[in-house]
Amino acid sequence: MTPVVAVWQAEAAWRRLSDYLALTKPRVVAMVLVTTAVGFHLGSVGSPVFLRLLYTLAGTALAAAGTLALNQYMERDVDARMERTRHRPLPEGRVHPGEALGLGCALLVAGVALLALAVEPLAAVVTAAIAIIYLLLYTPLKRVSSLCSLVGAIPGALPPVAGWAAARGALGLEPWVLFAIMFFWQIPHSLAIARLYREDYARAGIRLLPVVDRDGPSTGTHVVAHCLALVPVGLLPTLIGLAGPAYFLVALAAGLAFLWSGIMLARGRSAADARRLMVASLVYLPVLLGVMALDKLPF
Repeated sequence: MTPVVAVWQAEAAWRRLSDYLALTKPRVVAMVLVTTAVGFHLGSVGSPVFLRLLYTLAGTALAAAGTLALNQYMERDVDARMERTRHRPLPEGRVHPGEALGLGCALLVAGVALLALAVEPLAAVVTAAIAIIYLLLYTPLKRVSSLCSLVGAIPGALPPVAGWAAARGALGLEPWVLFAIMFFWQIPHSLAIARLYREDYARAGIRLLPVVDRDGPSTGTHVVAHCLALVPVGLLPTLIGLAGPAYFLVALAAGLAFLWSGIMLARGRSAADARRLMVASLVYLPVLLGVMALDKLPF
């Protein structure tokens, strides 16, 4: 084999690996891992067990990557019609649909199995529920009803619950408070993104609320309602003894700032207002979860 051929083969192998990696949406997986780790930390009695946390994150990463690859397999025709997704591996034909299907199934099964065998069966059940709701309910509903955002917020809010289950082996009030925070946060976040890419989603036949609500009053109402609900819900970790007073103050300030961004979108309804809300959502969540983890009260 000549050096030129060897280099060409290495480059081809790297491109193929990059395409497989793109199917798993690494940035989304990273966010899932962060919220899972926070749930694990908050659910741990004393210091988190490092090896258990490592297995939890590994199983979660595999399952999340598999779920996202299967989602791209199911929506490859939709992705081909949207400007922001048409260059993904499946629409451009760089990966065969059968490869994506096989990869997604293998990763999902491996992740759930690792959680069940090496961590905690309850964590595996929650993780499997995330995949089922995301793939079998949320994904097909996007083409049918604007209610898909509410359904999609459920699997998006469950990772910290899975993390808590992995650490504690049981579920109580606390993980469902984490679930509620994630749920109410996701609606304004997802609607802001949908408003920004409304024309793209409409071209693909995705019936998100900003697509069917062209003038924007219903979108604004949903955004403000969920931001408003998030203010008291965000304070619950202190009220139930999960976090301390420092978290309470930060959560109150962050919640009111997020609410103001939501009100601005409801009033202005412009792409600039949507972008401001999206940025606010991306600041709100890591700040809230980070302070909550730092201000965790001992059990």
